[in-house]
Amino acid sequence: MRPHLIGPGDSLIVEVFGLPELSREVRVDASGDIAVPLAGTIHANGKSPAELALLVEERLRSNYLREPRVTIGVSETVSQVLTVDGAVDQPGVYPVLGNMTLMRAIARASGTADFAETSHVVVFRTVEGQQMAALYDLRAIRLGAYKDPPVYTNDVVVVGESAARRIFPQVIQASSLLMAPLVALIRN
Repeated sequence: MRPHLIGPGDSLIVEVFGLPELSREVRVDASGDIAVPLAGTIHANGKSPAELALLVEERLRSNYLREPRVTIGVSETVSQVLTVDGAVDQPGVYPVLGNMTLMRAIARASGTADFAETSHVVVFRTVEGQQMAALYDLRAIRLGAYKDPPVYTNDVVVVGESAARRIFPQVIQASSLLMAPLVALIRN
């Protein structure tokens, strides 16, 4: 499991054991920094909560305290998101919290739409600057034939539309043409 990495806009709870006057909720600013009393400004962007806690402890130790014990919790995240698009009921951008999987991401988007092609779900991911894509079959995952794969920050999940959905508007147009002469005959 990848640890949560702190980013701009995230809200953190900084707790210094035994010193409630130093404990507080802070928001990571646009440049990725936080301000902690007696520790100053610390760069938090890209660090895990555990890594950041060690940095705060080091700063407090070097400045004022003997053996500070610091914990960092993430109370709100806005930097850790993924996109769910395509044939889902509520496409959008969703936060990645904890162990996010493909099925959970789709559930956050209120599930697949009526005309979804659940055997054609693509996850796009950038790895070391290179765009990657993986094709998944939700039916196979639901049946237990495959593990529910993890999805990560900045992934884009696209649920395909069935062929029936793509031709549905054409069928509706054609049916009105077919029905028109029948209506005209019934009226006469």
